[in-house]
Amino acid sequence: MKKILLVAGARPNFMKIAPIIRALQKRAELSEFRLVHTGQHYDREMSDVFFDELEIPKPDHYLEVGSGSHAEQTAKVMVRFETVCKDELPDLVLVVGDINSTLACSIVAKKLNIKLAHVEAGLRSGDMTMPEEINRIVTDSISDYFFVTEKSGVENLLAEGKEQSAIFFVGHVMIDNLFHQVEKLKHHSADTLPSQRIKSRYSEYGVITLHRPSNVDSRETLENLVDAITRIATRLPLIFPIHPRTQANLNTFGIELPGSVLTIKPQPYMDFLNLFKDARLILTDSGGLQEETTALGLPCLTLRENTERPITVEEGTNVVVGTDPSRIFDEAERILQGQGKTGKRPKLWDGAAAKRIVAILSERLGS
Repeated sequence: MKKILLVAGARPNFMKIAPIIRALQKRAELSEFRLVHTGQHYDREMSDVFFDELEIPKPDHYLEVGSGSHAEQTAKVMVRFETVCKDELPDLVLVVGDINSTLACSIVAKKLNIKLAHVEAGLRSGDMTMPEEINRIVTDSISDYFFVTEKSGVENLLAEGKEQSAIFFVGHVMIDNLFHQVEKLKHHSADTLPSQRIKSRYSEYGVITLHRPSNVDSRETLENLVDAITRIATRLPLIFPIHPRTQANLNTFGIELPGSVLTIKPQPYMDFLNLFKDARLILTDSGGLQEETTALGLPCLTLRENTERPITVEEGTNVVVGTDPSRIFDEAERILQGQGKTGKRPKLWDGAAAKRIVAILSERLGS
């Protein structure tokens, strides 16, 4: 029986890992797994309830890395993950996404001659000022198996010289988890969710998420975004689960949000899903939310100059609007007038990506 180490470092990572764990559990006779939480992002919401919601076990290893500079985080993860690898002696390390933990654990695995699989491989924004872009490129440069969410990922990897035989277009595990959780919500008593009480105040509303340093650490950029938000909020109430970094910078810069924007604390996943799935529009700088809105057919305005997920623009409901207030407001107005972009769900975003990944790994590892 082969052993796989699954690596996660932040809440979105666990949402991508969860479907893979469920798929592995259904084929337990083929391989065993250990779940490693690097602790890159401290999150007080990641209690027993969080893992129960995702239907996955608590991590076998918690590295407790915590915050720090990119170099500090990467170094701490590498040192502590190396000890785990030497103790566990895995046949494969599987990483997801593009955070510092993804990069750090990938380097450790390759230096120990352990096979490496990257889920969400091949995504590229073309923006080397994004730390995530560097993490993606370096991780893909040393991976053995590439599990790709969209056609651009295949094209990028081939252009970078990767072997076709190592690239697998499997769909998206984040969408697997989304559909799984949406189905659970159908059988869930909505009145038990705090988000339901928030929704009940409005006949319609929009949702904002904003956290990227390039957006919230610059006074000018943040002022522009708040200007756009303020103008949209005259047409539609907005609900803003506000990231601590964003709130801190609003306070530091003395920028105030209008009363028609309801700020709330960051939400547990099921609450946030219950909130955004019924929104008229979503304003975000998140990568994952671009994909989830496309999968659900929800209008999404991405407050960035680029995206590493072009399928959400080419086929989905996403529009990349940058940070210019006038452009953001104009696109929002089109949506509110019923003239917004429509899209379709991309190929293989069908809820079965994890099943495909596990089948391929079982074959390749000789399980």
